[in-house]
Amino acid sequence: MNTQNPLISSGFHKINPTKVIRPVVILLLSLLITSHTPTSNSETPDLQKQKMLVKLIQQGLQVNHFKDIQVDDQFSEQTFHLYLKRLDGNKRFLTKSDVKQLRKYEKRIDDQVKTAQFGFFNLSYDIIQKRIKQAESFYKDILATPFDFTEKESFELDGEKREYASNKEALKQVWRKTLKYETLREATNRWFNQQDRRANSDTAFSITPMDTLRKKARNKVREDQEEYFNRLDQMERKDRINMYLNAITNSYDPHTNYLPPKDKENFDISMSGQLEGIGATLQQQDGQIKVKRIVPGSASWRQGDLKAGDVIIKVAQGDTGRMVDVVGMRLDKAVQLIRGPKGSKVRLRVKKLDGTITTIPIIRDVVVLEQTYARSIMIERDDYPSIGYIKLPKFYADFQNRETGRNSADDVRKEVKKLKKNGAEGIILDLRGNGGGSLKDVVKIAGLFIESGPVVQVKARRGEPRILRDKDTTLRFGKPLMVMVNNISASASEIFAAAIQDYNRGLVIGSKHTFGKGTVQRFVNLDRFVSDEKEELKPMGSLKLTTQKFYRINGEATQLRGVEPDIVLPTRYSEIKIGEREQDNAMAWSQIDPAGYDQWPLNENVEKIKDKSEERVQANETFQLIEQNAMRLKRQREKSSFPLNFEEYKSFRQERQEKSKKFNNIKKEIDNWSFQTLAGDKQEMQQDSAMADRWQNWRNNLQKDVHLYESTSVMRNLIE
Repeated sequence: MNTQNPLISSGFHKINPTKVIRPVVILLLSLLITSHTPTSNSETPDLQKQKMLVKLIQQGLQVNHFKDIQVDDQFSEQTFHLYLKRLDGNKRFLTKSDVKQLRKYEKRIDDQVKTAQFGFFNLSYDIIQKRIKQAESFYKDILATPFDFTEKESFELDGEKREYASNKEALKQVWRKTLKYETLREATNRWFNQQDRRANSDTAFSITPMDTLRKKARNKVREDQEEYFNRLDQMERKDRINMYLNAITNSYDPHTNYLPPKDKENFDISMSGQLEGIGATLQQQDGQIKVKRIVPGSASWRQGDLKAGDVIIKVAQGDTGRMVDVVGMRLDKAVQLIRGPKGSKVRLRVKKLDGTITTIPIIRDVVVLEQTYARSIMIERDDYPSIGYIKLPKFYADFQNRETGRNSADDVRKEVKKLKKNGAEGIILDLRGNGGGSLKDVVKIAGLFIESGPVVQVKARRGEPRILRDKDTTLRFGKPLMVMVNNISASASEIFAAAIQDYNRGLVIGSKHTFGKGTVQRFVNLDRFVSDEKEELKPMGSLKLTTQKFYRINGEATQLRGVEPDIVLPTRYSEIKIGEREQDNAMAWSQIDPAGYDQWPLNENVEKIKDKSEERVQANETFQLIEQNAMRLKRQREKSSFPLNFEEYKSFRQERQEKSKKFNNIKKEIDNWSFQTLAGDKQEMQQDSAMADRWQNWRNNLQKDVHLYESTSVMRNLIE
């Protein structure tokens, strides 16, 4: 189970633990492993490793986490409720008696953690495994016969609004209603599709009887359940242990996590924007590993034989390695076999779409995930000045190869240089959806737009705040600047936007507020604390610790409150609660003394510019539709109880569908503006047709971006 939200990555420093943990503590940690964790002959290596992990994690949290939390009954209750929610948040497996058994440990988990005992976890594991097997028999039995959709009944989908089932029969009723709802939804979808085709005079279309539609829907739900329970069956005990360990770490805050080795590897890939492998996106379907997509320019793309839709049956290493069967194997384990270092060979036994079976040798190479990198383009509008646009999806950095790897600071500097060369009179930096990243890079990027000075303050649990400064006195771009944000722009994005705002260096435009993640995490490699005597227990994974909080240079935290834009625009999710304040155990907002800094002269027309933008938004039909759609989505999100009667559900869906029609054209092409690719990028595209296609898709999407369109109007006012 994934306990980490991919939208909240931020502010990570790869760290040598000796710089964070005092030498005495390192010694104590070693002693914990060698002296204070005696093992008996009856303990398996897995149990020894789990005990070691609990002790290392507990010590790391106590010594280095920003919050000084006592491991006591309150901590125990927080951990208990987090774990229970993750164990069965939808209340489809556990009964009241199960929860009653588990609740005996509600105030005892602190003792379990201190002594590295697993009584609570073992009990929960045994119960959930038993209940999964029981539920598997439920769905097979329930889906064996048709549902009666003429009955008047309803079902509450939100587990938080339901109580745990009182007994086995009540639990089976929960599954009956769940599966009935899934079948009803699938059958209704098929019915509506049928009506659409008939309305569109599809000559190849023939009416399918309702009973047949329902039977097909029931078969589809059965297939989905088989796939779901197959994934549950593939969950190993250590996966559940990792979930339990993360309930412990998340009791401190939502961004402190234990990452097993493969999760840490995937995190590094996401932050660097590249991996070493074959360059194919894989998915598991019906127990098979299928190729979903070939990454353009990758090793698979260049080799040419592997295609989307192919099924990988076996995997072998090099020219002579034995073939390993991956049919029925967990996707993450199959990926580990297929992924490998640059220059190495992997052989794939593949079943093609026509049924033939062939062996494909591929020399692995670096796979560049281009969508994570900065890119720029020039915007042209009638009589407007030339406006440069940079999209930065994240503040990426190659933490494993910091000196030679690609990073966002260098890339943005290059894009700024290209835009200046093309005559940009202003730059719009788009941080919408940017979940953060490297703190070092955000300081450098802010430095491109100021001469020098503080960018952000960071404070640990103890001691005075540390001010991170731009020390480069060269101003790379001194003309008007705008920063686009939305409610999932987080952490490093918020630092940048806040700094630009505090300096009066430019205007921030976007949703009502940003995400509100104002904390810094550091990685500690737990292998560093394993003695030579316990070498066989490696790899241990990493602990991601919240060690500091961000503060704006004006002294205010970005934590919880985020950044409020200078100009607010309606957004799709503006009425839905999204952000740090919705997270369990989120850290509080606070304030410290401001740093000393000199503001840029405030544009004397800035209030008029804001007023003009508001007038344009109020007069813009698309923005008005976005605002209305946001309210509609809020109402939809709040509704969680649905009728299980076909006629009632069909009427409900028809009403919802009619209301949604007016919003179908929110994303339509906007006239009287265009986008010009920069000269250097054009040359690359002439040599790479796949890259040209990706850029064309990007331009097509920008053509429909009303928020960017309004930003160009504001930028024109800033430049004039």
